[in-house]
Amino acid sequence: MGKMMFGQVEETVVTQKEFPLQKAKEVLQNDVIAVIGYGVQGPAQALNLRDNGFNVIIGQRQNSPSWQKALDDGWQPGSTLFDIDEACQKGTIISNLLSDAGQIALWPRIEKHLTQGKLLMFSHGFGVTYKDKTNIIPPADIDVALVAPKGSGRSVRKLFLDKKGINSSYAIFQNATGKALEKTLAYGIGVGSGYLFETSFEKEVYSDLTGERGVLMGALAGIIEAQYEVLRAHGHSPSEAFNETVEELTQSLVPLVGENGMDWMYANCSTTAQRGALDWAPKFKAATFEVFNELYNEVKNGNEAKRTIDKNSQENYRSELQKELDEMHNKEIWQAGRAVRSLRPDREQMQKAQKEDVVNA
Repeated sequence: MGKMMFGQVEETVVTQKEFPLQKAKEVLQNDVIAVIGYGVQGPAQALNLRDNGFNVIIGQRQNSPSWQKALDDGWQPGSTLFDIDEACQKGTIISNLLSDAGQIALWPRIEKHLTQGKLLMFSHGFGVTYKDKTNIIPPADIDVALVAPKGSGRSVRKLFLDKKGINSSYAIFQNATGKALEKTLAYGIGVGSGYLFETSFEKEVYSDLTGERGVLMGALAGIIEAQYEVLRAHGHSPSEAFNETVEELTQSLVPLVGENGMDWMYANCSTTAQRGALDWAPKFKAATFEVFNELYNEVKNGNEAKRTIDKNSQENYRSELQKELDEMHNKEIWQAGRAVRSLRPDREQMQKAQKEDVVNA
């Protein structure tokens, strides 16, 4: 493990230089990793581990869409694909990648297979952190840890296939065997992490829930819709409002931020854009700072967890959720977005045409 400066703060980070893949495979050479759940994170982590040469099996409810997806991905029933109970029994490392609601519902089935010395792995601290609401309380004689990739399952898999990797946090909740840290880092390298940074179960879930409700999804959707509606109210067309609000953000500016940072993106925009952004950014920060404080406190005190669990446990939850998602899907801004995306030039065709122009010139 190494130390790295982030601004003025020193953090513990682990890269494949300090913990190479070969070492990870040696650490887990006698372990069977049972990935429970094949929905969002499950496929990506399981496939990455398999491709990296680890002993992986899948635990999934039979005759479900996810069971079929596992079959399509090459997992073999009775060999590498089992029902949840059998996979938990066989696994020495049980990676619980069910949804938060699924973890609550199936905890009694998983708990009975957590025999002494096993490692229970999570990619989210929700169930353990809010144990008073989830009843997920691991036995004291097992290791409990998390490796949380900072991206969707699709991103975890795509970046792995692109040989880039994705950053992940890691945390140790219980170290009954004395080997929890080494095995957790090996697991993190195995799923293709670019680097791993240390956290705790509480900090992981607090930052994750705040991020999802904030900049990553909730706040992003809110400010995008606000700007779009202001432009439309002042007579701008749907195409113009969408392009100035979303298309330029996602196709031009955010990639620049991802590559080199917000400061670099500012430095490479027009002086008019720079002046306006520098003047208005503090106003937006001031307008939203207390909202973020309120959000963080609601996450920390458990109110957000309670709302989520209460909603997810209702019998009509999925149908009511679908109504909300359909409402977003049908908003003019996202209808305009579908039209704009359909008009994007095919880059491959453009490059091919440009090459033909050169050849024929």
